[in-house]
Amino acid sequence: MAEITAQLVKQLRERTGAGMMDCKEALKAESGDFEKAIDYLRKKGMSAATKRSSKAAKDGAVASYIHMGGKIGVMVEVNCETDFVAKTDDFQTMAKDLAMHVAASNPRYVRPEEISAADLEREKEIYRSQLLAEKKPEKIWDKIIEGKLNKYFEEVCLMNQKFIKNTDITVGALVTNMIAKTGENIIVRRFARFQLGEELK
Repeated sequence: MAEITAQLVKQLRERTGAGMMDCKEALKAESGDFEKAIDYLRKKGMSAATKRSSKAAKDGAVASYIHMGGKIGVMVEVNCETDFVAKTDDFQTMAKDLAMHVAASNPRYVRPEEISAADLEREKEIYRSQLLAEKKPEKIWDKIIEGKLNKYFEEVCLMNQKFIKNTDITVGALVTNMIAKTGENIIVRRFARFQLGEELK
């Protein structure tokens, strides 16, 4: 059985948004296996949020945030199932917080699935070159590349980034918590970030 450290519990909380005690219980139940503990939480405490993900999210809000006296502007579209939830203070606050987060953290994608296969392959190629230069044994390359990719997702994908107002959780966990709280499916659909004077592609 792997040792269940406070750090491991914290990582599981960041990844899932579940409570500390639930994370501890999940790790104990799965003998410290991190991935199995995620599945355990999905099946148990977080199953309600998972079930909602198949529901159509066609309502919601577009929130905006202007930073540095008009130097950076962000618009974010967040969808939910009903107008009732869209108008609640909790939902509106989250949408505004997400716009502020995008202004500060400058993600390039909403989630990893949006990264093209070509861009992912280019990233992996860079890692392979680094590992070759570092003379790391080839048999451990896959594991290292997987870790580096997860780090890359944390940098460029909104849902994988640590939430700026509470770095103990990711943006994905923030949204999952809101799904559990409202009982509705919530999706961050898209965002646009404008920075004064930036190069136009």
